[in-house]
Amino acid sequence: MVSSVERTVPDDGETVENSDGIAEFYSAVGKLIKLYRERAGITQRQLAERIGYSEDMVGLIERGKRTPRIEFLTVVDPIVDAGGALTVVADDVMKAKVRVSERHPAFSKAFTAEEAKAIEIHEYSSLNIPGLLQTEAHARALYDMRRPWLSVEQVDSWVDARMTRQEILSRWPLPVMSWVIDESALRRPLGGWDVHEAQLRHLLRVAEVRGVELQVMPLDRTENAGMGGSFALLTPNGGAQIAYVEVQHVNRLITDPAEIRKMAARYGTLRGQALTMRESLALIEKTLGER
Repeated sequence: MVSSVERTVPDDGETVENSDGIAEFYSAVGKLIKLYRERAGITQRQLAERIGYSEDMVGLIERGKRTPRIEFLTVVDPIVDAGGALTVVADDVMKAKVRVSERHPAFSKAFTAEEAKAIEIHEYSSLNIPGLLQTEAHARALYDMRRPWLSVEQVDSWVDARMTRQEILSRWPLPVMSWVIDESALRRPLGGWDVHEAQLRHLLRVAEVRGVELQVMPLDRTENAGMGGSFALLTPNGGAQIAYVEVQHVNRLITDPAEIRKMAARYGTLRGQALTMRESLALIEKTLGER
């Protein structure tokens, strides 16, 4: 019996129109939140502290760069004295999120569906910054350099979907999360140095989030258990751990327990071989100073 799933799709994935006004809707909701917050005399920092969010995340929501969770709207409404205005739009936000979730590239939909409900997320990335840690500009640069070319609408759609995935980082409690990133990804200025510099600084900010563990696999290691390529390990709530690998947009969602055990052991070895978190952040800061 085959217990893993593998699907192959065309390189250009699926075309999704970006003219449905979802981005504009999120922007309008963000402006509404900001209006009520400022009328209530509450700063972004004060609101963030009261609801358990980061100040940066509140700012992103108000600028329409992140979709607010339903819980966010219902909790914030009485705090900013919105009189139910934010709660009223919650259903529409949920519908918009469903439409955005349908925009994920076909080759990664199975993975993103599992990732959204995972209570543990662990990933080794040998070539690139992991999707959950990418800035919007970095993600756009990656899609813009794809060959065959993607349409502008498709790039916009996939970037929106990737940014929506990152709501995971605003949950409380957070999933148990860790990443091991190959140093080569830190030195590859995809999108140009300005984009890359902002990406490296974003990694430093994400690493400040309590519960996030970020390590770098340095290039000078004489042993590297990850030479087989990138992979992710996910643990669903109440379910068995699964794994995901992707190369050239051919993906495998793996559920075979024996294979999962090997990959989990491999990830443990990688964490032992990589720099500590403090050493990793020092390397990122050093890389920023080498421009």
